[in-house]
Amino acid sequence: MLEKIDLKKVLEKKEHTIIMDELTPKLALLQRECKTAGIPITIVFEGWGAAGKGTLINQLIAPLDPRGFKVFTVQKTSEEEEMRPFLWRFWTKTPANGRIHIFDRSWYKKIAESNMEDTKPVKEKTDVISEILNFEEELVDDGMIIIKFFLHISKKEQKKRFKNLEESKKTSWRVTERDWIQNENYDKFLDVFDNMIAKTDTDFAPWTIIEATNNEYAISKIIATVVEQLTLALHQRQKKLQKQETDVSQKEEPVYRDEAEQIRTKEIETIEKFLNLDVLGNVDLSLTLEKEEYKEKLEKLQEKLAILHYEMYKYRVPVILAFEGWDAGGKGGAIKRVTQNIDPRGYEVIPVAAPNDIEKEHHYLWRFWNAMPKAGHMTIFDRSWYGRVMVERIEGFCKENEWQRAYKEINHMEESLTNFGCIVIKFWMNVDKEEQLRRFQDRQNTPEKQWKITEEDWRNREKWDAYEEAVNEMIIRTSTKNAPWVIVEANNKYYARIKVLESVVNALEEGIKKKKT
Repeated sequence: MLEKIDLKKVLEKKEHTIIMDELTPKLALLQRECKTAGIPITIVFEGWGAAGKGTLINQLIAPLDPRGFKVFTVQKTSEEEEMRPFLWRFWTKTPANGRIHIFDRSWYKKIAESNMEDTKPVKEKTDVISEILNFEEELVDDGMIIIKFFLHISKKEQKKRFKNLEESKKTSWRVTERDWIQNENYDKFLDVFDNMIAKTDTDFAPWTIIEATNNEYAISKIIATVVEQLTLALHQRQKKLQKQETDVSQKEEPVYRDEAEQIRTKEIETIEKFLNLDVLGNVDLSLTLEKEEYKEKLEKLQEKLAILHYEMYKYRVPVILAFEGWDAGGKGGAIKRVTQNIDPRGYEVIPVAAPNDIEKEHHYLWRFWNAMPKAGHMTIFDRSWYGRVMVERIEGFCKENEWQRAYKEINHMEESLTNFGCIVIKFWMNVDKEEQLRRFQDRQNTPEKQWKITEEDWRNREKWDAYEEAVNEMIIRTSTKNAPWVIVEANNKYYARIKVLESVVNALEEGIKKKKT
């Protein structure tokens, strides 16, 4: 692919000036229109060392309002970044609606590094590509525009530029031993880049190869591409709005880019339809534990958990516990028993409420990526990303195609976390309708507990059947081998708390054992 590119393309300065005089005002206007339309934009610059990424980025941003963009230079991962999944630092840097984020190098740095290291397992290299494709697709599905440039120069041109940089005291520092290694192994890197582009050139986030030998040609092509992509995005947004206005009653269908995922979803729907799987209906809520036995088990499990929590830190194992369940299902009590005897410096509890104004301007998973633990730490979510397929689905806070798409997006996120070595456990605290009513009334009639009950709790109770259907589907479609759902029989609080603790202890023992070996 790259070796067939004509790198001798040149644009005369006079032609360049004419083109830029036409394109730069358009680019500035498009930035304002995209801001008004709330379209987030990510622009990625990859390519050879000395291909001119810095210079071309400066020329691209010159016509833009500096209040509306940010440039990130991606260098060697920091210690903080090394302790989290590799996409964490990019998820947390995704732009809010209406803003532009430009990356000088990006998540593709990981692909190049993995493929140049022969010792890396094939599966690890494949996982990186898969995670990147999922990452980009999810952002685009949510309305983001991703524009990717690869700056291409020849081996001879790169060598000449390195020498020119080294000859000046002001720029010699920019050329490193790694740069010369790339030039000496140009053909090997060419194969890596070719493979990277071929596997990640998609209809939703295509690559544009920039012949970067001549600066005037390169920047003209870059700005022309950005203008074209933003114009198209605005046109598509306008068409979508017009369609919604003319046919507000038309039901939206789920959007699938992955044929295999579509087939899997149809299989699940068939199972649900013909076998009428009722996960919650099969839970034995009569299970109980006497108080004395509960106290005995609680003490032993908490002692064991304290030791495992230390080992978790020692062996750098990150742990994520997500608690979902019926209102008054006992999430708070279970979380308290998990954290009661462990070092408070090694865990954080995140109470998840409705997203704030800043969070609403990002992909719904953005706020959860920001809260993920670093290696050796535990994060406990009291409510989680599963609100997308429950409360947001039922209350109409997102469209049908958005919550339908969320099952796949959530599975992908949890896969990224477990690929990194995270232990992910998801608890559904299950009580029946009668027990919930008893607890609601107890809270309402007890002054020191009244803060626990709200009008929203009573409203949610009225939609019990709708929530039950959503929870059944959620568990079926998102309980995976590496991130399973644990359904907790929670009518009896003692039994529920012990089951949660046993599940956490067992998972930590297994995870730490794997880390040791």
